[in-house]
Amino acid sequence: MFDVFDSPSRPEWLQRALNSELKGWTQTVLQRKIFNLVKIISQMNNGKGPDILGVCEVENLSVLQQLVGALHTIGRDYAIAHHDSSDQRGIDVAFIYDKTIFEEKEQFSYTVLKRSATRDLFQVNFVTPKQNELILIGNHWPARSAGVYESEPYRIIAAETLSYWMQRITEIKGKDIAVVCVGDFNDEPLSRSVTDYALATNSATKVKYAITPRLFNLMWPCHGDGTGTFYYNNFPYVLDQFMVSKELLQTTGKPRIAKDMSGKFMAGIGHFPEMITGGRYPTPKRFGRPSEKSSYDPSGFSDHFPVWMMVEE
Repeated sequence: MFDVFDSPSRPEWLQRALNSELKGWTQTVLQRKIFNLVKIISQMNNGKGPDILGVCEVENLSVLQQLVGALHTIGRDYAIAHHDSSDQRGIDVAFIYDKTIFEEKEQFSYTVLKRSATRDLFQVNFVTPKQNELILIGNHWPARSAGVYESEPYRIIAAETLSYWMQRITEIKGKDIAVVCVGDFNDEPLSRSVTDYALATNSATKVKYAITPRLFNLMWPCHGDGTGTFYYNNFPYVLDQFMVSKELLQTTGKPRIAKDMSGKFMAGIGHFPEMITGGRYPTPKRFGRPSEKSSYDPSGFSDHFPVWMMVEE
């Protein structure tokens, strides 16, 4: 979600490239995309809207403020947690949260380097209604556009950085701190970057009793049932994930992941009907850009489906 104004921090060569890429991206187009996104966001959480919404690929605070302004119809009092990253293209990670429920205590940002600055890890420490601490870490790992294996080392760097952060968080906050890592990881639950470097697994027992902090990946069931958050060549990929610390798995956790009547953790992919294209494959209905005439669809939303999880105290 780009702004309609040029960023003064970008090199001239990059701004020229983006001006071509964003040709036709006007305030009218931006408002249309926001309008479409609000239709989906307002359906989340049984029509109440999310308590916290993590977002990837926003250019700046201005577009976030416009999105929050359009969300007033939900009846929420949303605030924004955002850090202007060093990514020259303007691809930031941020959180929108209901400030009547959560208090933002502090935030940290770390730029993952890929020779030059790329997307950052963005951590926000929240205080819950029962005065427990909940840490969220937003992720947007380097893309696969150069090739899955050619670009994999950069995602491994991001994964190692995340794992180091988890180690430091537990050293400072204690081993029972509740941490949620969320975002577009551009790798799947069984990818090496996720399992071997971010130390995320589908074994709750391993997470609970590991000496080195491990993460429980809530998206394994989605990976196993053949659905995806992103589709490429009509193959489903679970690139958008939730990975949580052991505190959220405990029945006594403060807070903890909610469970349904069958005892399964409440998390999944938001396959909203209006977001799904017609035809054989349930791919997300992209909004695209006017400069890409073949893929621009003013009635579309995104090339990713949203993911969701339910937390209780």
